[in-house]
Amino acid sequence: MTIREQIEVMELGMLCEDACTSKGTGHRVRKESKCPIRTEFQRDRDRILHSNSFRRLKQKTQVFLSPVGDHYRTRLTHTLEVSQIARTISRAFRLNEDLTEAIALGHDLGHTPFGHAGEDVLNEVCPYGFKHYLQSVRVVDYIENGGKGLNLTYEVKNGIACHTNKVAVTKEGYIVRLADKIAYINHDIDDAIRAGMLKEEDLPSSATNVLGHSKSARITTLITSILDGGVENIHMSDEVGKAHDELREFMFANVYKNSIAKTEESKAKALIEKLYNYFLRYPDKLPEEYKKIMVRFDKERAVCDYVAGMTDVYAVNLYKELFIPKGWRY
Repeated sequence: MTIREQIEVMELGMLCEDACTSKGTGHRVRKESKCPIRTEFQRDRDRILHSNSFRRLKQKTQVFLSPVGDHYRTRLTHTLEVSQIARTISRAFRLNEDLTEAIALGHDLGHTPFGHAGEDVLNEVCPYGFKHYLQSVRVVDYIENGGKGLNLTYEVKNGIACHTNKVAVTKEGYIVRLADKIAYINHDIDDAIRAGMLKEEDLPSSATNVLGHSKSARITTLITSILDGGVENIHMSDEVGKAHDELREFMFANVYKNSIAKTEESKAKALIEKLYNYFLRYPDKLPEEYKKIMVRFDKERAVCDYVAGMTDVYAVNLYKELFIPKGWRY
């Protein structure tokens, strides 16, 4: 047997009945020869990890727009923390860790520059609307690999599409959804404390008394609560879920919608809208790969894809190049 076939047999013996095993799953739109070494979900993970969209996550906002400091989260570090949490839960339940990791690494590939501020404005100006989780699937289907896409498996794409507000067809996909919630609340608290917006003691005691008084303690409590519930009905306990929701509401009131954190948000939205309208008016200025998307779909779709794929830094520099006058030189 090949190494891949050996792994597939091992999965059948080791993973639980609810796991999405590699053998008999992993269907792609375009059929491909099997890899002798990696399972289909391992291949998906590697394709995502080596994609341009994944690398660009390092310069995309998580919460704070282009913060000054080396230790604030970006969309990339958020993705890695989601992956770690999801893999921990998946391994404990004896689910397919490779599938879990592939979904986690790909779940935010479609996020815009400037975080949800960019997403909000594209949702307003694009006639198709804009949801980052659907854009993530579009990235791996139509944008990556010179427009050919990554040809990922159905199970991975479904998990990516459902990581925000729908139930995935696999247990692994649903775990990524929970891991995303656990990760962003707790690392955003950490960043808000680092920024001087919060102190640990500012957090509601009714929530921290249940979850813990540090990032590590809270993550451990949340993961443990999910594991205690069992793989058959993956969920947090009522007490822990209520405390998590209370902490989330606190963060929305005090950080996500805080005027200090969002000082530059209106500028970021205006920048995104102006770039979108510029390329809508001058589609010939689009890069060649997006001109191909325009032919395949339409102008609005191509412009939205281009702007959504930009990093914060690229968007700002492009805006300066297009709209800020330069000093005259002879």
